[in-house]
Amino acid sequence: MSDNWVVQNLQNALDTWNAKLGEIWTLVSTSPQDFKGGGIWTVIENINTAVQGIGLALLVLFFVVGMIKTCGSFAELKKPEHALKLFVRFVLAKAAITYGMELMLSLFTIVQGTISTIMTAVGFKTANQSVLPDEMVTAIEDCGFWESIPLWAVTLIGGLFITVMSFIMIMSVYSRFFKLYMYTALAPIPLSTFAGEPSQNVGKSFIKSYCAVCLEGAVIVLACIIFSLFASSPPVVDADASVVTQVWAYIGELLFNMLVLVGSIKMSDRIIREMMGL
Repeated sequence: MSDNWVVQNLQNALDTWNAKLGEIWTLVSTSPQDFKGGGIWTVIENINTAVQGIGLALLVLFFVVGMIKTCGSFAELKKPEHALKLFVRFVLAKAAITYGMELMLSLFTIVQGTISTIMTAVGFKTANQSVLPDEMVTAIEDCGFWESIPLWAVTLIGGLFITVMSFIMIMSVYSRFFKLYMYTALAPIPLSTFAGEPSQNVGKSFIKSYCAVCLEGAVIVLACIIFSLFASSPPVVDADASVVTQVWAYIGELLFNMLVLVGSIKMSDRIIREMMGL
């Protein structure tokens, strides 16, 4: 690395960005069971098991309420077809609560397969890294003391923005895992609403919302791929312009691309919900 402070400051900011981008590339292909060594998943499994008791109690409540609302009179329950329909609904709702975690993991696995297909199709093993052009490094190193003063301000501001966006980006990806864990831990409660026909929309909305959280990973991967394609063609540096102008133009275009990536990741939930009509 160059001994120039301006170059070091910019490169350190880019190294932070590249490290977080590489971490995201790894996280989107990681399952909740393997995240952080799997310790969190063990706790979530225990919570899900404990909440199943509440879900089963609500199952009976929603079933009785649904039966009362859908049956005009108890005489209808004597009809075999109606009684069979209620029985099948009850059994399926019970199975959804008991095997809800397996169901959710199956949905997650399907989405992860889609994400893996996308990553394989583009041929990226990792996201492309952002680096300072050699000609810019040379131009900065050739600056005198007084010329480098404006560069300090530019690089301080640019480096700060790059570092802040790096952490905002990685926090957005971590929040996806938090949502996956919360959905899984409390799943028996919304799944119990399938027991009653009037309340089944709650369960359907829960499944759709969970699928939307899983699909956020696909949007994140696509956003990283698009940014990597931009990063593979760095901004053109005008060799005839002043060094301050060169650095400012480079950082400005780089920050714009980074801002688009961070914005896409932040809005991944909204994008998927709009696609699914939620």
